[in-house]
Amino acid sequence: MMQLPATLTKTPTLWGLFFATVLITLSFPVASGYFDITLVDGISSPQETRSVIEGFSPEQRSAHAWITGTLDVAYPLAYGLLFAGVTVCFFPVVGGYLALLPLLCIPVDLFEGLVQIFALTGVADWVGLKAVVTPLKTALFMCGLATTVAGWLRWVYLKVRL
Repeated sequence: MMQLPATLTKTPTLWGLFFATVLITLSFPVASGYFDITLVDGISSPQETRSVIEGFSPEQRSAHAWITGTLDVAYPLAYGLLFAGVTVCFFPVVGGYLALLPLLCIPVDLFEGLVQIFALTGVADWVGLKAVVTPLKTALFMCGLATTVAGWLRWVYLKVRL
């Protein structure tokens, strides 16, 4: 079984990661609205991704690259560690195994961001990889979210039952 640092399952750490996750989540629509861009993070179709990027002005491409290089680097670290910490905290017997899913999501999401930055800046066209990377990221994220919500529900159930 995988061991996470003990501080990752402590209440203050989990609250900090929760607030960071919420704050970053809310920052995406604010930033994309400010620059009037569609974020390509949720688009898995290479053709659609290319089409959206081609519709951007140079300033919008730069803004999207900066959003991806800042917010979208911090985001998988925040939610991935939150999901892993909650999973281990509330499912002590199997949590170490289940925590692998959100932890794997971190490098997958970061790699997707690299693919996007390359496309937005014209460095390389790896957009074809989004057909695999984006659905994989989404599946890993959803598994982590599901175990987190299940952990919170388990905690509430046990608190109410006692």
